[in-house]
Amino acid sequence: MAHYKAADSKREQFRRYLEKAGVLDTLTKVLVALYEEPEKPNNALDFLKLHLSAAGPETADVEALRLELAELRQKYETLQEEFKEYKAKHGELPQEEKRPE
Repeated sequence: MAHYKAADSKREQFRRYLEKAGVLDTLTKVLVALYEEPEKPNNALDFLKLHLSAAGPETADVEALRLELAELRQKYETLQEEFKEYKAKHGELPQEEKRPE
């Protein structure tokens, strides 16, 4: 009986690991897409491979770009606030003189 509980515990840990990593959600979405496909493909495994690769994890480059975008948006908002404060203190900015080109 103790061996049975140990196996259940390991299974439950593995299930939580898969759930935390998003594997269960991804598999469910791909299987639902296959189920809802009006014309079932001849090779279901190829369908799964194709859709899993499309829904796969993001590359490090994409994640780095997302992080950079978030940082730049924050910096932009900060600069906008600083500019508003400057304008409130000093009024409108003077027009730059046009330089001969």
